[in-house]
Amino acid sequence: MDINIGTLVGQMIAMLVFVWFCMKYIWPPILNAIEERQTQIADGLAAAERGQQSLDQAQTEAGVIVDDARKQATSILDQAHARASEIVADGKTDGVKERERQLSLATAEIEQEANRAREELRGQVSAIAVASAEKILRREIDGRAHEDILSQLAAEL
Repeated sequence: MDINIGTLVGQMIAMLVFVWFCMKYIWPPILNAIEERQTQIADGLAAAERGQQSLDQAQTEAGVIVDDARKQATSILDQAHARASEIVADGKTDGVKERERQLSLATAEIEQEANRAREELRGQVSAIAVASAEKILRREIDGRAHEDILSQLAAEL
């Protein structure tokens, strides 16, 4: 094959037709695909950036929520301890009141028993005194005199 001007011009025309064909039909879809891909990549990077910001914000909010929950739990525990202390104090107060009530009941019962015993002793002492006086005097005392002596003796006791 000889290289001459005709072949060179023919090759130049073929090359120009090939370049024009590529520019007209092949190059635009390739550029569109590249631009779409660049847009998708840019959108993906923007979405990743927004996702990272959302993650940072969510972590901050989660930290705040956890801190609030801890404070609330501490508050609830403090209230529970205070209530428990209050219940214990009320129990002690009720125990002291019950002890005092039982002590006063026991004291009243003891006083009643002591009064009964005194009355019984007074009766026995007066009977013994009358019997002793009868034996000593060997005479009969009338009923009214007997009542007077017994009431004086009871008053003295």
